[in-house]
Amino acid sequence: MIRIKLILPVIIFLFAVNAIEAQEMVNPIIKSYGGIFDAPHATEKPDPNMEYKVIIDVATGSSKVDDPFYSISNVARLLNLHGMGGVKKENMKVVLAIHGGAVWSVLNNEKYNEKYGIDNPHIPLFKELQEAGVKIFVCSQSMMGRNIDHTKLAPGLETATSMLTTMTTYQLKGYAALKF
Repeated sequence: MIRIKLILPVIIFLFAVNAIEAQEMVNPIIKSYGGIFDAPHATEKPDPNMEYKVIIDVATGSSKVDDPFYSISNVARLLNLHGMGGVKKENMKVVLAIHGGAVWSVLNNEKYNEKYGIDNPHIPLFKELQEAGVKIFVCSQSMMGRNIDHTKLAPGLETATSMLTTMTTYQLKGYAALKF
């Protein structure tokens, strides 16, 4: 009986270690953000031969200013999930239309630091998204409504007339619409 009491915790520990190892996050496309769990058991998976065209309405901000907003990090998850399913980043045509509360993420370091006292934590994520081919547009209407100077955006971001016109244009070009 004493032997079983000694062996049982060892067996439980080994099962726990295996369970932890099985839950390791992977980042197949966006390496520093949007970690996902491998799901080899899934029966519904992305088609690796398909071209995915997605326009994302990014409106949700956060009061936590020292980390990228979840709404923007979720774009990295989208790319990584498709990558895990075998879709090459070249077959992911993703466009963001940032507006509303998420518009504060688009400031360059100088303006972000002026507003929040730290460098913009979104800039490295924007850089990785752009390197993966993601187009990032910022709504001029949201910027002007908040007195954000369009020349003070994070590197590589572009302005759009509005989120509304960007969404309708890309949807009519055949892009699936998501809202984060």
